[in-house]
Amino acid sequence: MKKIAIFASGEGTNAQNIIDYFKNSGIASVELIVSNNPKANVLNRAKNAGIRTYLVERQTFYESSYLIDHLKNLKIDLIVLAGFLWKVPENLVTAFPHQIINIHPALLPKFGGKGMYGMHVHKAVVEAKEKESGISIHFVDANYDEGKLIAQHKCAILPTDSPESVAQKIHELEMEFFPKVIHKLLLGSN
Repeated sequence: MKKIAIFASGEGTNAQNIIDYFKNSGIASVELIVSNNPKANVLNRAKNAGIRTYLVERQTFYESSYLIDHLKNLKIDLIVLAGFLWKVPENLVTAFPHQIINIHPALLPKFGGKGMYGMHVHKAVVEAKEKESGISIHFVDANYDEGKLIAQHKCAILPTDSPESVAQKIHELEMEFFPKVIHKLLLGSN
């Protein structure tokens, strides 16, 4: 059975969806939730699901190998970034090559990069009068949102859409497709 670690900074709806999807699946289990935010609701979700947590501080994250050692000791097969707002340090990317994935709430390469997360992305999409948006699931490399694409799923953007309505459409895509893409990836059939 494959072991997943989820990195998240906020509410944790994607993390919860992944936990629920793989619970009793026989394919994988979420073994660890890592957060950089002590007030993140994802930590409560982990506690309620009986999943261990790891609260990482900036200096430890960027200047030590403690987290890498912890992930290796747990024999983590896949690290899933689900709303984790820090850039992953190069030593972590190197330690887990092609084993770290991220979900981005737009169709990369558009609307990616530093500072492009959450409502910032949806506002930019609406202001650019895009006809479609969606989600991009990609491998993590040393740069924000530039790793090799694994999957993209699209939705139409109407002239009447607001950043909030786009956010809802994107959330629905995330809930439907993120666990399925992880499933395929873990089975090696992506």
